[in-house]
Amino acid sequence: LCPKTGRVVVVHDGRRRVKIFDSGGGCAHQFGEKGEAAQDVRYPLDVTVTNDCHVVVTDAGDRSIKVFDFFGQIKLVIAGQFSLPWGVETTPQNGVVVTDAEAGSLHLLEVDFPEGVLQRTERLQVHLCSPRGVAVSWLTGAIAVLEHPLGLGSAVGSTTVKVFSPTMQLISQVDSFGLSLFFPSRITASAVTFDHQGNVIVADTSGQAVLCLGKPEEFPVLKPIITHGLSHPVALTFTKENALLVLDSAAHSIKVYKADWG
Repeated sequence: LCPKTGRVVVVHDGRRRVKIFDSGGGCAHQFGEKGEAAQDVRYPLDVTVTNDCHVVVTDAGDRSIKVFDFFGQIKLVIAGQFSLPWGVETTPQNGVVVTDAEAGSLHLLEVDFPEGVLQRTERLQVHLCSPRGVAVSWLTGAIAVLEHPLGLGSAVGSTTVKVFSPTMQLISQVDSFGLSLFFPSRITASAVTFDHQGNVIVADTSGQAVLCLGKPEEFPVLKPIITHGLSHPVALTFTKENALLVLDSAAHSIKVYKADWG
């Protein structure tokens, strides 16, 4: 979601890989050609929009991070630093956090976006287990990471949500097994975000649902938010007006829910 314009940016598998929708759902713009050139987008996994309206895409095809302006002009390609960049999210300070699923790490990038210059990279966390989704709370600065452990002893489809403080201390974590103690059906988290109160919200592809896990220090206080009408939710974000956008990949659509906390 673009914080300034309220437009919604989606990466997908079309001829042009990045699509921008206006608030009414119309396609305002698309770019990011499918191709082999450095500025093309081969296999996008995630996207974020910075506070100054730059579009940042993780491209698994050439293991790079690509920065475009809002009109689709390439500003910067960061290559050679990541094994498999996956999740990407903007911080309140207009930095970008990126998970590297293959290296098991979390990185902070500081970029001069208008100039297209990478100023600094910092490895915030190592020893993560196949981290994919990442979210930053604009209320507290906490960072949530979604792990998909693939090693021995981890169940198929098992996921772990870890939440770190702004200084990267682990505040809390919960995995699929831990959540199953609170919830009758299996939970496979495919996306994570924070709501405006600092609660951790996850999309669950097994139950075709969206769940609130509560605040990190109270983990987990499991509360279903959406239990009907989703097929395969894979991305989440809240608007300033507290509407929840859910990307449903099986339905090829973005579904908009108005939060009712009453």
